[in-house]
Amino acid sequence: MKTYTTKTFNLPELKGISTNSVSIHLKLYEGYVKHTNLILEKITEMSKDVEANAYAVAETQRRFGFEFNGMKNHEYFFEQFEGGTVACVEDGLLHETIAEEWGSFDTWLARFKTLALTRGIGWAILYRDRDTGQLVNAWVDEQHLGQLNSCDIVLALDMWEHSYFLDYIPSKKNEYVEALFANLNWSVVEKRLLK
Repeated sequence: MKTYTTKTFNLPELKGISTNSVSIHLKLYEGYVKHTNLILEKITEMSKDVEANAYAVAETQRRFGFEFNGMKNHEYFFEQFEGGTVACVEDGLLHETIAEEWGSFDTWLARFKTLALTRGIGWAILYRDRDTGQLVNAWVDEQHLGQLNSCDIVLALDMWEHSYFLDYIPSKKNEYVEALFANLNWSVVEKRLLK
C-alpha cells in the first residue's frame, strides 16, 4: 500500500507569526499525514472481513476525509509562504482575474478578510471552478465539511485557533489575518491559478 509522505517547506521567518507557532503548526500537519496513513492501513485491515467490520469501516472511512483534507489544506497553506513575501502583481493574471470577478482587487480582499474572520474554526479558501474558470470564496468548516467539488484551491488560510493562539488571542485574530497577507508569496498563489 502506498503511503503519504510529510512534505518539507522552505519557510522564511514570518512577520507577525512566531517561529514557535510555525513549528507547532508544522507538527500538527505531520500528525495529519501520520493519521491519514494509519487510517488507510486500518481500513485495509478491517476490510478483510467487511461483514464483521462494516460499521467500523464506514466510520473510519468518514474520519479519513477529515485527516486527508487536513493534510492537503496544510500543504496549500504552508506552500504559499515559501520563498518569502512577494506582492500580487497588478498586471498579473491573478490580480486581473480577481478584479474581473469582484470589480477590484481591493473589494475582493476586503470580502475575503471578512470571510476569514468567520466565527468558529475552519478555512477561508479562494477556489477556481474548473468548469467555468470562475473564482469563488468559501468557508470550509473543519477540514472535510464544505470543500467545493470541481474546484481547485488557489489560496487557503487556516483559521483554526491552533494557527494563531500562541501569537494572538481570538479577539485579535484580525491581526493574524493581516500577518498572513503580509507574508504571502503571491507568485505561488498565482501559479495555482495557471494549473
